Amino acid sequence: MKILYYDCFCGISGDMNLGAMVDLGVDAEYIKSELSKLSISDDFDIVFNKSEKKGISGTKADVILKKHEHPHRHLKDVYKIIDDSDLNENIKKISKRIFENIAIAEGKVHGKPAEKVHFHEVGAIDSIVDVVGAAICHDSLDIDAVYSSSIQVGGGFVNCAHGKIPVPAPATMELLTGIPIKTGLVDGESTTPTGAAILKSLADGFTNSLSMDIKKTGYGLGTKDFDVPNVLRVYLAEAGDGDKIEDVQYIVEANIDDMNPEYYSHLEEKLFNEGALDVYKTQIIMKKNRPAVKLSVLCDEDMIENIQEIIFMHSTTLGVRRYRVEKSMLDRKIIKVKTHWGDVRVKQGFYKGKLLKQKAEYEDCLKIAKENNVELDKIYREIYKII
Repeated sequence: MKILYYDCFCGISGDMNLGAMVDLGVDAEYIKSELSKLSISDDFDIVFNKSEKKGISGTKADVILKKHEHPHRHLKDVYKIIDDSDLNENIKKISKRIFENIAIAEGKVHGKPAEKVHFHEVGAIDSIVDVVGAAICHDSLDIDAVYSSSIQVGGGFVNCAHGKIPVPAPATMELLTGIPIKTGLVDGESTTPTGAAILKSLADGFTNSLSMDIKKTGYGLGTKDFDVPNVLRVYLAEAGDGDKIEDVQYIVEANIDDMNPEYYSHLEEKLFNEGALDVYKTQIIMKKNRPAVKLSVLCDEDMIENIQEIIFMHSTTLGVRRYRVEKSMLDRKIIKVKTHWGDVRVKQGFYKGKLLKQKAEYEDCLKIAKENNVELDKIYREIYKII
């Protein structure tokens, strides 16, 4: 299985992603040619230059604006720019999926529906170029899956259209909810909303210990200068055996018999925000026939200390235990299925090249159900008739 792996040791932004893709081997002229199909193509140039950060050689992508205007576009305005182009349908779908995720995140932050959100920085021409460029690169690589390491987001504060806000920016944090992150490596924003949206939209999983045979490496250089290299590293690789992905993670557990049940919701939210991959509770009976809860948290190795701290700070337990677990996953692919109400993503699982199972994405079905006032079960039945 051909894999694209993102090593986000110093975060990710839209321009870092474009630079990394060119450094990996995507033809820069092809990217420019495809971007010229956008109606806004007369308003920008894009250049790729070889350079270095802290001794690491890579490619720097720069979008040069010919008009210094930043209209506050809505999602429909961005969709129109994409839909009116001659880009292929897959590139259009990927581009719109990335922008949709940004709109949903911005909407939650500002308390508005996604379609009512005014895009500020991410509605500007350079961000449109970054997003559509990411879709062009993804489409051209012909890969089977995308994986990423945990994501370094930085720290401190950053200035934006709304004023001075904490890092990670609220929209970035919303996009990365449920995704493992790291904080504080640098004083500044190392992951932008655009970079976060690209990974949220494209990545099939997040792990720091993926077993793979690396074929090629690329480096995308950022604009900022930190004490560490402001660089995004990407790999083109083959999965270990071509049939399944081997992953190593850890379970951190605690048996709790003296905590108010109302506190668990807050604890779970804290754990997921800190990078927990899964949190679940099991009813158990402890000594002296005391009913209790076994709290289990799945995480990557580099998140163990943070997860333990959250459990100690926000639960009544005096101790935790941890142990390593190994996980085997089927080779996975995402397909799009057309229904009467719109497209739905379906995740397929393969073993030794044979399709074993497939499942419609709940979020896609839920969105269709709300927009069309249709029962969820009816949507699922329609999908499984098609596939």
